[in-house]
Amino acid sequence: MARTVDTLAAEIHDLPDVEKLRLVDAILADLDRPDPEIDRVWAEEARKRWEAYKAGRATTVPYETVMAKHRRS
Repeated sequence: MARTVDTLAAEIHDLPDVEKLRLVDAILADLDRPDPEIDRVWAEEARKRWEAYKAGRATTVPYETVMAKHRRS
């Protein structure tokens, strides 16, 4: 009989943290399937953003401002 997600979750709950991390790594590796079309779209988006930045058309936020915002969260 196939295990249900609830059964697996209960078993995972009892695992040591190191084993939980190994399981997360295994799941992420299983889900990480390269998609050339997505890679192409992201590469084009990165080029557009870089060109906009170099041309002064991109709005930027200083590092200190970003970090201050996240420290308050």
